[in-house]
Amino acid sequence: MSIVLEQLTKRYDGQPVVNRVSLEIPEGEFFVLIGPSGSGKSTVLRMIAGLNVVDQGRVLLHGRDVTNAPPQQRGVGFVFQHYALFRHMSVADNIEFGLRVRRVAPAARRRRRDELLELVGLAGLGRRMPGQLSGGQQQRVALARALAHQPEVLLLDEPFGALDAKIRVDLRRALRDIQSRLGITTIFVTHDQDEAFELADRLGVMNFGRLLEVGPPAELYQRPQTEFVATFLGTGSLLAGQCAGGEVRVGLLRFPLTTQVPPGVAAGPAPVHVLFRPEDVVLGANVAALDAAPFSSGKVESISFSGSFERVRVRLPAMPAVRAIAPPVSYGDDSFQVDALRTLEQARQAPLADGDSVWVAVRRIHALAYPGLSFLIMVDGSPLGQAALSVGGQMARLAHARVTLLGFGQPPAAMAQIVQAAREALGSGLAALETRSTPDSLVMAAAGECERNSFDVIVAGCAPATSPALVERLLESGPKNLLLVPQTLPIPVSALVSITDSEHGKQDVLVAGPLLHAMGAEATLLCVVPEAGRDSQPRTRIEQFLTDGARTLEAMGVTARTVVGTGPVVEAVRRQLDAGGHDMLVLGAPLADRSGRVAMSSRMRQVLEAAPRHPILIVRSRYAADVGPQRTFDGRIVIIEEVTP
Repeated sequence: MSIVLEQLTKRYDGQPVVNRVSLEIPEGEFFVLIGPSGSGKSTVLRMIAGLNVVDQGRVLLHGRDVTNAPPQQRGVGFVFQHYALFRHMSVADNIEFGLRVRRVAPAARRRRRDELLELVGLAGLGRRMPGQLSGGQQQRVALARALAHQPEVLLLDEPFGALDAKIRVDLRRALRDIQSRLGITTIFVTHDQDEAFELADRLGVMNFGRLLEVGPPAELYQRPQTEFVATFLGTGSLLAGQCAGGEVRVGLLRFPLTTQVPPGVAAGPAPVHVLFRPEDVVLGANVAALDAAPFSSGKVESISFSGSFERVRVRLPAMPAVRAIAPPVSYGDDSFQVDALRTLEQARQAPLADGDSVWVAVRRIHALAYPGLSFLIMVDGSPLGQAALSVGGQMARLAHARVTLLGFGQPPAAMAQIVQAAREALGSGLAALETRSTPDSLVMAAAGECERNSFDVIVAGCAPATSPALVERLLESGPKNLLLVPQTLPIPVSALVSITDSEHGKQDVLVAGPLLHAMGAEATLLCVVPEAGRDSQPRTRIEQFLTDGARTLEAMGVTARTVVGTGPVVEAVRRQLDAGGHDMLVLGAPLADRSGRVAMSSRMRQVLEAAPRHPILIVRSRYAADVGPQRTFDGRIVIIEEVTP
C-alpha cells in the first residue's frame, strides 16, 4: 500500500478532532476525503504531511513508518487552499524553491521547472510574479511547486476553494489528467460533492473526526450504509421502514427491495432506513400517469431549474406509521418533503406550478440497516452501578439497543466478576452487547470509551443533587446525552420534559422522543414563564412552541401534553413533578465553552435537587458557547424562566 493510516488520532484541548482513523490507499489511487467543515479531514492531511504532530497511531508511506519523521523526509507534496506562494519570487523561482533547498544542480532545476510549467499549462509564464496571475494560474503554480521534487504522495487541501465555479471545473480536469499521467498517489480534501464525484477513484466520508465509510463514489451514493453518508452525499428522502421477505414496508405501503438486503435483516422483520434519490421519484397528475409503485399524493412546494433538469419539491401529508428522517421535518410539523428530478422534456410535456396537486411514485429503494440507539452503561459493583445497570438495561432492551457495558474503578479480578455478573443480568433482547473494563475513574472511563466509540446515551449511577461536580465532568466527556440514575427503580412511564422556547428546546424534544417511545412512556412538556408574563405576548409564543413540541413527539409515537408554568423555574418543576406523578426528568445540559468546560449555575443545581429520586436525562447540546460556561448556562436556563428580552 502507498499510504497506510493506523488508528490515527489528534486531540485539541483534550477533545479528539481525528478519532482512530484507519485507512489504506494503494499505489496510484486518487482518493478523496470529504466531510463537513470541522470533521477532521484537513487535520488528517496535515498529519500525513508531518505538519501536525500525531497523538496516537501511525502513518506509513510506501512501507516506511514516518509518524515522527520531519516533513522534508516524507516524500510528500502539499498544495494549500490559498496557494501559499512566495509573493516576492517569480513563478519560476517558486517552482524551483524546493529543489534549491535540496541543493539540486541549477541545470537540473531549470529542466524540471520547464517540464512542470508545460505540464500545468503555464509554459512561457515563468518570469511573472504571482500577483500578475489569476487565481487559477496561481493554483497551477502551487501544484507545480508541490510536484517539483517528484514526491511519492501528493496531498491537496481544498485547493480550489477560493476559485470561481468555471475555473474549478477546468482545474479539476487538469489535475485529474496530471495525476493519471504521473501515476502519483493522491489524497484530495474537499467538502464539495461535485469535486469528490468527478475526481475520486474512492471516497472516504468523515464526520466528527471519524471515518464513516470508504468506497467508489457510485457505491456510496447508491448504496450507503450509514444515515450520515446517505444524507450527506447528494440529496434524497430517508424514511423509517420495515424489511422482511424481500420487501420493504413504509407505513401501510409495500415496495420490492431493489438493492441488497442490509446485514442482519434477511432472517426476519427488522427496522430499516429507506432511501430513495430524486432521480428515483416519478411525478404524475394521477395514478394512471405513473410508471412505478404509487407512494402518495401531495402538493408542489417549489420548482427550480438545474441546468438540464428541473428539481421539484413536493410536500406530502402525514401518513400512518410513516416517519421522515431526511429532509428533516420542521419542528411541530407532521408533513414531509420529497424531491424529484425531471428532464426538461418531461417538464415540457407535463408542466407543473407551485401548489399543484401531484402523485408521487418511487422506482427504486435502498434499505440501510437501522442503527438503533447505542447505550454506554457504567458499572462498578456499587449500589449506584447496580441502579445504572437495572434502569439502563431495561431501557436498552425495550429499545432493542446496542449496549457497551463498561466496568470501571476496580482491580482486574474484581472487575471481571462485576462485568460478567452485569452481562448475565442484562440477558437477551439487545441488538448487540460488548463488555469492556478499565481501572480508571467514572469520568476518565466514560471519556475514554466515548473517544473509542459513538454513543447516544451514557448511563451512570449518580445522585446529581449531591454530586454536581461529577455531573459537570461527565458532561465534559463528550457530546453525548447523559442518563443519571440515583437508585434502582422500575422503568419510567411518565417523563417531565422541561424545555426552553429555543433551538436548544427543540433538540431536547427530538433527542428524548425516541427513548420515550421505546419505553412506552408519556411526556409532559413544561415551559416556565415569570409571573409578569402571564398575560403577555411571549406566553402565546410559548404555548405554540409547546404545541409544536407535542405534535413532534406524537409523530414519534409518544403521547404528550403541555403545561405552561409560572414563577421561579425550580418551584414550577417541583410542583409539576409532584402533581403529574412523573418518574423521569428531561433537561437541557449547560453549553460547554470553547475549551469544552461545563459549569452549572446554582439554578441548575436547584432543578436537579427537585428530583432527588428520579432518573434524569440531560440532553447535551451540539452547540458551543461564545462566552464563559457559567454565563452560557444561565442563558439557557433563564430562557425558561425569563422569556422577555
